[in-house]
Amino acid sequence: MADNLPAQPDRPDGSRLPSAEHARSDNDPQPRAGWLGENLPASIGGFGVTWATMFRKVYTEEYPEVKRPTAPRYHGRHQLNRHPDGLEKCIGCELCAWACPADAILVEGANNDDTPKDEGGTGRFSPGERFGHVYQINYLRCIFCGLCIEACPTRALTMTNFYELADNNRADLIFTKEQLLAPLQEGMLAAPHPMVEGMDERDYYLGRITSATDEQRDWALAQQAAEAEAAARAAAEAEPERNMISEGGGAL
Repeated sequence: MADNLPAQPDRPDGSRLPSAEHARSDNDPQPRAGWLGENLPASIGGFGVTWATMFRKVYTEEYPEVKRPTAPRYHGRHQLNRHPDGLEKCIGCELCAWACPADAILVEGANNDDTPKDEGGTGRFSPGERFGHVYQINYLRCIFCGLCIEACPTRALTMTNFYELADNNRADLIFTKEQLLAPLQEGMLAAPHPMVEGMDERDYYLGRITSATDEQRDWALAQQAAEAEAAARAAAEAEPERNMISEGGGAL
């Protein structure tokens, strides 16, 4: 503000404005460099910090043999969580991808299908209408800010304490849904399978599901038996063709 003041009357040329002057008084604090700075040259006094820390004990972390525990809310590798019966919490809304400032997340949603598999159904992977069909996180771009966690409406995406993500090629640092899904815990069934009978999507999000029911287990066993029977039937149908190919190859 002082630069905007007019020049003093006794200085018509205006060469010395009030801002160019600094009136010092005896009461102004004077800078002090301490005993070391006052008695030694500046080039030598600058090594004071070096000498002060040179003889301190150095703390060496024996990583990776000894790993220090991380903070409870450390931002490490992501994890896609499951409901207690094994259904996935991700509903494919893509809000995490929109919230990511580094554009590191790719999500493609798909509709759940309760149509039986023998009629062409794909099965149910999550409560509600949709699920995350494709889910990828590019850890070459991820900055571990945690904004994707805040954006997730179902707490499907969280961050673990795992931080050892280094690799020797770029392709292996793009994690897929299979790599990010939480492992199955006791009482869970791998999706796809139906929801708990008598429960809806709201009941899942309110935590009223404790584990997979006997009906869900029976359905999963029936599906496994049907898939095994279909695979055996396909193998039996392909056996004559393989024999013909092998016989023809031997004749040639």
